[in-house]
Amino acid sequence: MTSTGSQTRAEKYFEDGFLGGIEVLSPEETAAHRRQLEDAERQIGHALHYHSKVHTVLRSPFELATHPALVDVVEEILGPDILLYNVTYIIKEPQTAKFVSWHQDLTYWGFDGTKQVSTWLALSPATATSGCMQMIPGSHRQGLHEQVTSDDPDNVLLQSQTIENVREEDAVLCPLAPGEASIHHGWTIHASRPNTSADRRIGLNIQYITPGMCQTKVKTDSAMLIRGQDRFGHFETDYPADEWLPDDAEERLLVSTRKYHAISGSPNPA
Repeated sequence: MTSTGSQTRAEKYFEDGFLGGIEVLSPEETAAHRRQLEDAERQIGHALHYHSKVHTVLRSPFELATHPALVDVVEEILGPDILLYNVTYIIKEPQTAKFVSWHQDLTYWGFDGTKQVSTWLALSPATATSGCMQMIPGSHRQGLHEQVTSDDPDNVLLQSQTIENVREEDAVLCPLAPGEASIHHGWTIHASRPNTSADRRIGLNIQYITPGMCQTKVKTDSAMLIRGQDRFGHFETDYPADEWLPDDAEERLLVSTRKYHAISGSPNPA
């Protein structure tokens, strides 16, 4: 297990609720994956922001989500058995008002536990100017916070969910160079501001869970075993994209996104 100073990465993650600056790709590899994304967008005819399960349709995000340099860090935190739950491009176009309000990832996903990590892999510079993530260190140890939902067209989140009265002076910026990743806990409070730079802020958001997690909102949900064993069988099987961009890519993305939104956009069971 790799050390960060006197701490292991896992120890630092559990203390702060996040890790940043994880080197995953070279500049050349990052540029190649960005080209694949933007070529796919041109072929489909629109941006691929906020579509769910893109790894089941596009080969590039599957290769990124299963990259050993990333999954090795996830294993240090979650253990040897890992399911890939969701992969989504989150893209802020340059000079736009889109933002992400203060929130916690696990609030609306319907899982019965917290053995999950959220990963953000930068395919373009994520800086203070372009709207990189901000984290509240240690907030994951406080458990669930109340979140107010609304319908703000500039809020990237599905329900514009917002934790009010966050001490923003405690926030830590989490900038990433292209090819670097951050990992944060599902209860870590985080947000990001608008992209005022001249370039797109492109991130690949990846959700990993352990096979022991259960979905409480619906009878069927799906995931993909990428390391170790699944001794539980709680999830139907997602299959990786087996080609760069299939002819029915847009139709399949719409289906997977609607299914995911039906889960994350509905209330948690009482």
